[in-house]
Amino acid sequence: MNDAKDQGGDGSNQSAIAGQSPVSRREVGLDIMRRVIGEQYFAKRQSNTNAFNADLRCLSEEYCFGEIWARPGLERKFRSMLCIAMLVALNRGHELRLHVSGAINNGCTVEEIKEVLLQATVYCGLPSGVEGVRIAEEALRELGIELGEANKPMLSALDEVADQ
Repeated sequence: MNDAKDQGGDGSNQSAIAGQSPVSRREVGLDIMRRVIGEQYFAKRQSNTNAFNADLRCLSEEYCFGEIWARPGLERKFRSMLCIAMLVALNRGHELRLHVSGAINNGCTVEEIKEVLLQATVYCGLPSGVEGVRIAEEALRELGIELGEANKPMLSALDEVADQ
């Protein structure tokens, strides 16, 4: 997905159709959020908005998605991978589950998500990584993604090559 194209080509958050008025940052954010988190979660989120959480949600819609996710400097796929790594570091399981699903929506492969989780594990610690992998597995299974049977771990395969 080309972020700049989605924003009117110049990153200005304007409508891609000539002659239309500029789209608000919140409208852009809502559109990006819907694409990232998926229609089902988005609809649930919208139906659960109330007077207590509305201001926080508006902040997320306008600044997180409407400003930062709308910037042309990084593809959404890469932004998803960054979010996964940061959420593992922060031990934020609920948000991690959401962003693993979002990463799939943004074109990440299961292999790429696994590599991000391994990288985060090395830098954030084994407990954070183990929890992140557990949550990612659940999220991927909920999407109906088969994770396959275990192959020989990469480290064991490398040991065998070294022994030869």
